Amino acid sequence: MSDAEDLADLRTVADYQFGAGAGDGLFPADEQLRVSRSTSGRPRQIHAGDDRVVSYGTDGRFTLGIEGGARLVAARDGLANRVVVDDESEPFVRDGKNVFAKFVCDVDEEIRPGDEVAVVHERGDLLAVGRAELSADAILDFDSGMAVKVREGADD
Repeated sequence: MSDAEDLADLRTVADYQFGAGAGDGLFPADEQLRVSRSTSGRPRQIHAGDDRVVSYGTDGRFTLGIEGGARLVAARDGLANRVVVDDESEPFVRDGKNVFAKFVCDVDEEIRPGDEVAVVHERGDLLAVGRAELSADAILDFDSGMAVKVREGADD
């Protein structure tokens, strides 16, 4: 299968995982993206230049790189796929530290535990990408506990 065919399929997976428009945002048709493959030929990572956009897991889900998080934030409106933090936790999150529920200002109400999310500052800057550990309701209700397991901070 060619990279172009793979990217068309991967756009569909991205729309399913992140919502309508995410596939075109992550993998624009007019951009030359590099697809690295496993020994069986299955897509594993998608890069734009030197930056990793996403990794494609054997479970059929994407994990975001910082480049992918930036593309997802640009492609989706409102709070979609986002956890919002304020000035107090910004330097820690940007440095790759986990996000704790008590520092979350707002969150996409559709987020479930295990979802890939972009962690953004109140002003909209991408700080990190990671995996939600709690549902959106729990993130907003809890005063303690890890909300997002950060995989990569913007300054990593």
